Amino acid sequence: MSVRTIKVDYLARVEGEGALFIRIKGREVTDVRLTIFEPPRFFEAFLRGRRFSEAPDITARICGICPVAYQMSAVHAMENAFGVTVGGQLRALRRLLYCGEWIESHALHVYLLHAPDFLGYEDAIQIAKDHPAVVQRALQLKKVGNEIVATLGGREIHPINVRVGGFYKVPSRPELGPLMERLLWARDAALETVRWTSTLPFPEFEQDYEFVGLRHPDEYPINEGRLVSTRGLDIPVCEYEGHFTEEHVERSNALHSVHNNHGPYLVGPLARYNLNFDRLSPLAQSATHDAGLPRFCTNPFKSIIVRAVELVYACDEAIRLIDEYEMPDQPAVVVEPRAGVGYGCTEAPRGTLYHRYRIDDQGIITDAKIVPPTSQNQKQIEDDLRHFVSQHIDVSQDKLTWQCEQVVRNYDPCISCATHFLRLHIERE
Repeated sequence: MSVRTIKVDYLARVEGEGALFIRIKGREVTDVRLTIFEPPRFFEAFLRGRRFSEAPDITARICGICPVAYQMSAVHAMENAFGVTVGGQLRALRRLLYCGEWIESHALHVYLLHAPDFLGYEDAIQIAKDHPAVVQRALQLKKVGNEIVATLGGREIHPINVRVGGFYKVPSRPELGPLMERLLWARDAALETVRWTSTLPFPEFEQDYEFVGLRHPDEYPINEGRLVSTRGLDIPVCEYEGHFTEEHVERSNALHSVHNNHGPYLVGPLARYNLNFDRLSPLAQSATHDAGLPRFCTNPFKSIIVRAVELVYACDEAIRLIDEYEMPDQPAVVVEPRAGVGYGCTEAPRGTLYHRYRIDDQGIITDAKIVPPTSQNQKQIEDDLRHFVSQHIDVSQDKLTWQCEQVVRNYDPCISCATHFLRLHIERE
């Protein structure tokens, strides 16, 4: 009986480290184990005993790629606990800040992390040798997103201008002006990105997912909405923990999430797209038609096109927000802490990010719970690998190894957030 082993000590082009073990007996995949071995970072414990106002800056350090997502979920949860509503131009500025993060994160993943898989390159440096204009477009797109985050957040990485109730300082209309010209270029570049990604070679791999994400009555969801799914879920954010459970798995330092009585589920761009296609801007919807992307997509490899569509949307939305902007009288609304529990859920580039905090009457955090997108997707990633390997058992060892890595990168995992990936070990009997 022959045994074939595939080892990838560390998967490139994802944020983090971990290991994957796959056993194939005959023509059956008998075991798939995604092992996250990075030490846990205890951010929930760090938050206990800290003042509510510190949460946005502390949680931003969870991730250098999507710090805004952590800040936004934190401030929404705090404001929920205190009965505070942030509306008008302050709400619009938060949405604009989040658009900046979507732009820089999606550009990074589409071009520099995911595209090499489809083009047969080891990394974007190799792409740049043959297609320098493509990589240059990627870097410029990412720079536009960074410029938005820096303008509103105070700096590109781990912004320092976000606070519960709004911002410490808000920009004047002239200060936002330089972003408009850059965004007009970026929107055209994003449309070209959709066209470009639609020409990539995609494996046939349609799956029956439960897609979970936010849905807003008027907008493509970023900061707010109800939690919905393609299998009938429709709940307010405060009911999240009554429907989703985190499970400790011995092989992983990151908890696995399941939808109670349903099992694995998928969050992220593919879920947002399938749940909210009708909320995309007309330009973004038109781009999907031109790219031949179906209204409902269940091929995770095509998530690269969906991220490009969201790039178009984020640029389009940022242009609208700047065009309609009027400087508010105050940078933040008054916040008076009180004892209570607050819930917040926003759409990070990688998917739904849930925060829950318990606050005492002095405004001190006594308990915190954070469920990042990658943690929620872990079990679904394992299911994808199981099904993909089952369908491609006869593929050569090198190609199957490459494609297994690509399956994981479909999710744009930020394993540090989940608490890093990948050593791959496939055992054949």
